[in-house]
Amino acid sequence: MLSDFGILLLFILAAFAFIAVVLFVARLLRPHRPNIEKNSTYESGEEPIGNANIQFNLRFYVVALVFVLFDVELAFLFPWATVFGQEQLIRETDGLWGWFALAEAAIFVAILALGLAYVWAKGYLDWVKPQPKLPTANTNVPMSLYEQVNRKYATRKPA
Repeated sequence: MLSDFGILLLFILAAFAFIAVVLFVARLLRPHRPNIEKNSTYESGEEPIGNANIQFNLRFYVVALVFVLFDVELAFLFPWATVFGQEQLIRETDGLWGWFALAEAAIFVAILALGLAYVWAKGYLDWVKPQPKLPTANTNVPMSLYEQVNRKYATRKPA
């Protein structure tokens, strides 16, 4: 007889087996016809220009993280607002529940505001575009050869 953990292990193994079988059958059934267009880099329908190995401005990530932080804050404040708005619940507890809920939400928002103030004070929200630093490598290959290869592939039209 299997224990509860044994049943759970069997369930997990069955899930992995099911995923493996589905992926294998999909590989057998799907068409495989690669061409130059399918193997090219996709840039929102535009032809890729230049080298893809450039430095990306990390401030985009900071702005995205701050957005997610306040988006999650909003998701937590909606249930609080529904509970805080229940007049019957507040009346049954002589108003103590309402004050507790208000204090709890105020502390929550204050902690998030403190985090925003920290990010702001550190200058992570300042949108100053840094000058990109191109990587350099010591090589015996002349730079003109690199430029010749770049010109060749930059002017090539897809088939």
